[in-house]
Amino acid sequence: MAIGETTTDAVDYREGNEPAHVRKLSGLTKYGNITLKAGYTDSLEIANWHKRIVAGEISSQRKTVTIVVQDELGADKARFVISEAWPLKYDPSDLNAKGNEVLIETLELANEGLERTR
Repeated sequence: MAIGETTTDAVDYREGNEPAHVRKLSGLTKYGNITLKAGYTDSLEIANWHKRIVAGEISSQRKTVTIVVQDELGADKARFVISEAWPLKYDPSDLNAKGNEVLIETLELANEGLERTR
């Protein structure tokens, strides 16, 4: 899992009657893409979600996604809530008949907000 960084632009501002230096105001906040990787399952939910995006259904397919990080014993250690997420890249893995690697699905999500709630 790779959680994209969050950045807020600094905007220089100065009114004519202020001292001869700029003030820094907050500008737009940008949320980086999130990459999720998981072992292959027989579920088609992720593939079908991406398929609906490819078909142009982006506005109706944005979702709130919750990512829960657990320790070795299965106890919750961190929780991230991703707002307005939609898949912009789906990679079902390379198939290699000569190899013995595990198939890994990769999903990259665009989003409009990331909040750590735990």
